[in-house]
Amino acid sequence: MRAVIRVLALLLAAASIPVHGEATFSERRTVTATAYNSLPGQGAGEDHSLAAWGDQLEPGMKVIAVSRDLLDAGLDYGTPVSIEGLDGIWYVRDKMHRRWRNKIDIYMGEDRRAALRWGKRKVKIRFEPLSQDVRTANR
Repeated sequence: MRAVIRVLALLLAAASIPVHGEATFSERRTVTATAYNSLPGQGAGEDHSLAAWGDQLEPGMKVIAVSRDLLDAGLDYGTPVSIEGLDGIWYVRDKMHRRWRNKIDIYMGEDRRAALRWGKRKVKIRFEPLSQDVRTANR
């Protein structure tokens, strides 16, 4: 059932992206952005490419992890996000430890150098919050 809801959420999110390719999002927020990889020694557990909701991350995927306070702001599983300084649309597929606040972590596959170059910076993000029903089903 959760898989069906996730697919429906993604379809609804995709339907909100105009034909010309630029998303129109109603919410804007400034967050701290860092980067992460799926390399041994990074993250918890033995499978370093396994995200918190069970997604298997692969290099090239446009994925972000969000701090848990951002879940209540509408940045829940599957939410499409535009990130200042990065091309394309990124998707929430991972969540961070409870200690972080107002933060995103950008997945950079196995490219450790790219993650280090990104570092830590403040960025503006744009997104369209998922409905309360979808957010509740995702948890």
